[in-house]
Amino acid sequence: MLADSDTRWKWGALTAHRLVPGARPDGFLLRGRATPTVRQLAEVGVEAAVLREVTGVEFVRSMDRDRYEVIVLACVGGAVQAVLHGLGHAWAGAARRPVVVTGYVGVVYEKLADGLLLRHGADVVLANSRADAERFRAVYAGAGAGAESVTECALPFLGGDPYGTGRQVRPYTVVFAAQPSVPESRADRMYLLERTVGHARLHPDREVLVKLRSKPGEHTTHIEEHPYQKLAARLKGGLPPNVRLVYGHMGDVLDRTDLLVTVSSTAALESLHRAVPTAVLTDLGIREPLGNHHFLGSGCLASWDELDAGLLPAPDPEWTARQGVAVGVPYEQAFATARQRVAHLRAQPQLPPLAPYYTARTAPGYLPGILARHGFDPRGRPLPGRAAPERPENALRRVTRNALRDAARGAYRHGVQRVAPVIRRLGEL
Repeated sequence: MLADSDTRWKWGALTAHRLVPGARPDGFLLRGRATPTVRQLAEVGVEAAVLREVTGVEFVRSMDRDRYEVIVLACVGGAVQAVLHGLGHAWAGAARRPVVVTGYVGVVYEKLADGLLLRHGADVVLANSRADAERFRAVYAGAGAGAESVTECALPFLGGDPYGTGRQVRPYTVVFAAQPSVPESRADRMYLLERTVGHARLHPDREVLVKLRSKPGEHTTHIEEHPYQKLAARLKGGLPPNVRLVYGHMGDVLDRTDLLVTVSSTAALESLHRAVPTAVLTDLGIREPLGNHHFLGSGCLASWDELDAGLLPAPDPEWTARQGVAVGVPYEQAFATARQRVAHLRAQPQLPPLAPYYTARTAPGYLPGILARHGFDPRGRPLPGRAAPERPENALRRVTRNALRDAARGAYRHGVQRVAPVIRRLGEL
């Protein structure tokens, strides 16, 4: 399994377990700015038999056709496309090869066509709901690309006890599930934090948790220019005693949640699956850049004013069923079709060559740049200097290399979170 961030590791590792129950996958982390930390990996609760950090070229070189039967690509679309071309070149003319699976880590609310066509070419493209499966097939059909790979399932990290099961005596708990990049501006993020704190002050008998994705210094899928930790430190009057910043597994937080509030996080689907009252905020508008337009018709849209007044949104059961989070339906059944398709493909004496929609003929001005970014030429071959065999590495070299890489990531993050906002402000003068 190849992943390029904390959330995609979570999706990929759990997807591998859903598709091949009992498997202990080899884990590969695609080297980049969002490579997850040990804590982030442990938070998922899935152990890998092997764990290595690799480039795209190194990953392709490591994929032994005789050792692996299924490969899960849990990466951004461009990385998936590059690896598909790299594997296609490496396996050209082979009698047998592994089954290649990919998909999305959560709600697909932007770049639908772009992301889907970059994933085309995998044997299985997982859709996390009936609604997504229909949209995916329509995109592929509209582009003249084969849609037989699209397979309906569900998000692999749903589950847990339904709301109210074995509830212990504790304060009523409201959780604001924050997102690294939605909303984007400092003013909007400070507004949401102030409204969350305002709810806590209005209801001092409640416990209010701000669920954060990462601790300071950790890498995430999306760049976070204005971390809530820093905004909280600048909050006038500070945080009241009934407000806490929390981390950890979302499932553990939902175990003690009575109301989940978010802008558009996939956490809303986890919450709805467990029948936890869930609110998707409209305070900043219902807009595509926020992603909350995905929840139109869900019955969950609400404002902080309404929540302050005691509103508990009631989800529409037809909407939740189409989104793969129907309450009361046996969860494991959602993966039966995907398991059957993977098993069927594994049983074939020979699979056809990987054939992505994007080629040097269909996208000559787009594909070469995507492949080059990951070390491949337009035919899927490693670029000069990227295909050299790995040199034996002593402990000192490994420690030095890792330290330099962490320093580079830290400098990049500092530039995004500190330097870039200052430059933008100066440009507005």
